[in-house]
Amino acid sequence: MISRQFWIKWNSTDVIMRKVEDAFGELELPDDALYGLQTARTISNMSFSGHSLSQYPVYIQSLASVKKAAALANSKTGVIDSAICTAIIGACDELIAGKHTEQFPVDAFHGGGSIGINMNINEVIAALAGEQISPANHVNASQSTADVCHTAIRIALIETFKPLEQHLLQVIQTLELKAKQLESVTTIARTCWQDGMRVSAGVVFQSTASALKRRIAAMSQAVEDIHRINLGGTVIGSGIGASTPYREAVVPILAEITGLPLQLRSDLYDAAQYPDDLGRLSSEVRLTSAVLVKLAKDLRLLSSGPETGLAELTLPAVQAGSSFFPGKVNPVIPETVIHCGLLINGHDSVIQSAVELGEVHLNLADGLMGTLLLDNMQMLSRTTVIFESRCLSGISVNEETCKRYADSFIPLIVDLKEAYGYEQVALWMKQYEPKQIREKFGRSEKHE
Repeated sequence: MISRQFWIKWNSTDVIMRKVEDAFGELELPDDALYGLQTARTISNMSFSGHSLSQYPVYIQSLASVKKAAALANSKTGVIDSAICTAIIGACDELIAGKHTEQFPVDAFHGGGSIGINMNINEVIAALAGEQISPANHVNASQSTADVCHTAIRIALIETFKPLEQHLLQVIQTLELKAKQLESVTTIARTCWQDGMRVSAGVVFQSTASALKRRIAAMSQAVEDIHRINLGGTVIGSGIGASTPYREAVVPILAEITGLPLQLRSDLYDAAQYPDDLGRLSSEVRLTSAVLVKLAKDLRLLSSGPETGLAELTLPAVQAGSSFFPGKVNPVIPETVIHCGLLINGHDSVIQSAVELGEVHLNLADGLMGTLLLDNMQMLSRTTVIFESRCLSGISVNEETCKRYADSFIPLIVDLKEAYGYEQVALWMKQYEPKQIREKFGRSEKHE
């Protein structure tokens, strides 16, 4: 396997390399790298997914916020002096502002309980802060990977939920408007994919809007739960390595930095072992995706045709649907929603399995869970925007087709049942052919 440092050397001739050595041997690093040997070891030993930490700027910013809070708490309690604190804060502020994301090349899903992520952030902050700053002794003072990454990933998820919620609210608004527009159009309901009673064409849209309101409320409660963090618990929740004054100071400082109502978990040993708060949020995100997937599947069927399908609805044509059939337009946006849902389901399955990986005192998969959940929330957010803007807002109804369905045989039977009772209509169904029932009864007086 070609190591990352040699891949850089062969493919980027402009990169100047420098050799660095530690107890595990010699490595080459790009001369402009802000990260150091610990990051390089993670790159060399544990790169496999093709997803680097640099692809998750919200996580990097959250990590920097945690390090900034830790520096302020360490300064307040005398662990580091004010000059070192000021240097670290300046470096953290650069990262919070979104700078230097390319300096985080570690694999986002590497093993080791997110050790490489914490080392990466420590080394970059130290390099930005100045030669006098130590990644371990200063930037990481009073901390462990376990409480730093546990806290940062939850802050990242809280921030990621904000745009997702807004995009879903926009979908709800569009669905409710569509439901109102189609309220007067009558079509046929279907149960078990068999004909049913008459129903407004807007019902499908209104019911989805209601379901999404419930889903937002459920996700919001799950997001509320992840405001409880373990910063100060260090490795397993014991707090060893962090002084009591630091532990009392750091979470309120972090809450002020982030503007979030963060609180310390009541049992930090529990926090180290059981990331079921992430499992719950993941489940709520998956269920929200399922609501949109259900709607997407319905839209595919209701717009099927145009001549041999249901053809009740017409979806906006956004691109050619086939390289073989000229003029064919496929429901590519609903299908994109469905594909997104499949990916979310897969990630959620991994997340739920990882909840039980907290062997004895520490769950090493907390970061894996959180990062996959970031992916799910970001995918759902982007897909929601596409679904709303390129499909839902432009749907039109084929009123003549809907009227024909509404005037079909089974809706007539439902009307007769309401007027004459189930048993009487069941008897007529045995006595007469559908054509005879139509001729004999037409539309019931109740329907008229």
